[in-house]
Amino acid sequence: MKKSFQIGSAFVGLIIGAGFASGQEVMQYFTSFGIWGTAGGILATILFIFLGYTFAQLGTDLQATSHKGVIYHIGGRYIGTILDILITFFLFGVAVVMFAGSGSTFEQMFGIDTRVGSIIMVTLTILTLLLNTKKIISIIAMITPYLITIIFIILIYSIFTMDLSLAEADTLAKEQVSATNNWVLGAFLYVSYNLAAGAALLIVMSGGVKDRKVAGMGGILGGAMLGGLIILIHIGMLVRIDVVAGVDMPTLALANQIHPAIGILMAIALLGMMYNTAVGMFYSFTVRFIAPDSKLYKPAVVVIGLLGFVASLVGFTTLVGEVYSTMGYLGFALIIAAVIAWIKKGKVNYQ
Repeated sequence: MKKSFQIGSAFVGLIIGAGFASGQEVMQYFTSFGIWGTAGGILATILFIFLGYTFAQLGTDLQATSHKGVIYHIGGRYIGTILDILITFFLFGVAVVMFAGSGSTFEQMFGIDTRVGSIIMVTLTILTLLLNTKKIISIIAMITPYLITIIFIILIYSIFTMDLSLAEADTLAKEQVSATNNWVLGAFLYVSYNLAAGAALLIVMSGGVKDRKVAGMGGILGGAMLGGLIILIHIGMLVRIDVVAGVDMPTLALANQIHPAIGILMAIALLGMMYNTAVGMFYSFTVRFIAPDSKLYKPAVVVIGLLGFVASLVGFTTLVGEVYSTMGYLGFALIIAAVIAWIKKGKVNYQ
């Protein structure tokens, strides 16, 4: 059970990242549909549990060392190639969003220029990948319970200090920018693009586990925790939509409403999640092309990190809305392939 919880927590820690923990993604994909966003959160939870379980078991069955083997297994030569390119490209894109998000956090909390904040995060990410790659999963798993605790505090405070009626909150929420047209598509897109990013590390983590039940339970736990967090953040923002409307970092705004000290704790949690996600994504992206023990690995980390910083200058909210929704549509292919693999698994003799 301990190993399952570690897999689940690391899966959550990797996916949460900047857009999720800041509330920006939840705002665009769930809260902007008002009360119906709650139904979207429940649908997303079910999808995360099923897909987390499926990919974790595939990773164990194939004893995967990278996402490539599993992706080609479920997609075949042609679809597998497309999915591999999609996931690899998206790993880089998400890391870029983390750099932009850290810049926004530093500016909103500490008044530091966004570019300086992004440079700090890029530097930390590069140094981590240069110095130590073996402890990445345990580091990512450690910060998850800390963030969940702070989200709970924010939610409880938000509900007890609610000034609006639910009808007023629903109306105001629907005026916010949405990433898509309706809550059902929003839930599917959200799971789709998160899985395009998170599946790679979940597959690798599960590849090191011998017992497929342990791996599968890790995927289920991770999916349930992700879904629970989506619903909690959504409700917290919906009932205080008058405070968070149009803000880059909504959960940070709510934390500051409680007390500046809670705001600082939330900012630290946010930066920690961004660091986790940036490190996980950049590591998965780099080792897809270059082995960690290669002489080219360290120079590649530095070059890729600098390219990521340049790309991050576009801005956080823009990146979350444009990059993620585009990748979400492409990520549907991954969900379809996973469902087909799940249906076929009784007929497949895994090597």
